[in-house]
Amino acid sequence: MTYSILVRDPATGHFGGAAATGSLCVGGWVLRGDPRSGMSASQGAAPSTFWGEDVLARMRAGSTASDAVADVTSADHGRDARQLAALGATGLGAAFTGKGNTPEMASFADTSLVAAGNLLQSATVIEATVDGFRSYRGPLANRLLNSLKSGAATGGDSRGLLSAAILVVGEDIPPLSLRVDYSLQPLQALEGLLERTQQDDYTAWLNTVPVGADPMRRDDG
Repeated sequence: MTYSILVRDPATGHFGGAAATGSLCVGGWVLRGDPRSGMSASQGAAPSTFWGEDVLARMRAGSTASDAVADVTSADHGRDARQLAALGATGLGAAFTGKGNTPEMASFADTSLVAAGNLLQSATVIEATVDGFRSYRGPLANRLLNSLKSGAATGGDSRGLLSAAILVVGEDIPPLSLRVDYSLQPLQALEGLLERTQQDDYTAWLNTVPVGADPMRRDDG
């Protein structure tokens, strides 16, 4: 009941994910990220939040995205009602779609990128989501927002959209976790929230808080 995209920026090593759905609270349900291991999106008719955490743990231990997805999904007897995408620090992204999800279902995996969706207006939603990311230039979060907009422009979730989210993580940046849990226009609301996080006063403050590469960083002013 969701479409999502996970990406890795080869230049910075940052991971990003974005998702939108015709239900509530997509950010809390779907997206998980750890700069040490990668990004995951666990979704579907009966999504498992455990899948998202478990696949990250396996990638952090050294598994490829493909092996991690296979391990997590094969052990779950409820897998037919779920969908999982994962992206690690190297190599291809990977996705699994249980056959009990509602059509249209689709996924796409490539180096540094994976996208997946179910209950889509059409399979072209995933193509448009990927193209929307690849064709846009700018900060990673803005590219992710454009990918969601592109997916929505081709139909998105067949029920319409009620929530949307962006997550960006990296060892040298504070996490960016933006969630619109309910809105009749969630992508517009998400865009407004993103714009506020890019204002000078907020970005100046972000440059003073701890990050993975400097966990004791502080504002000495």
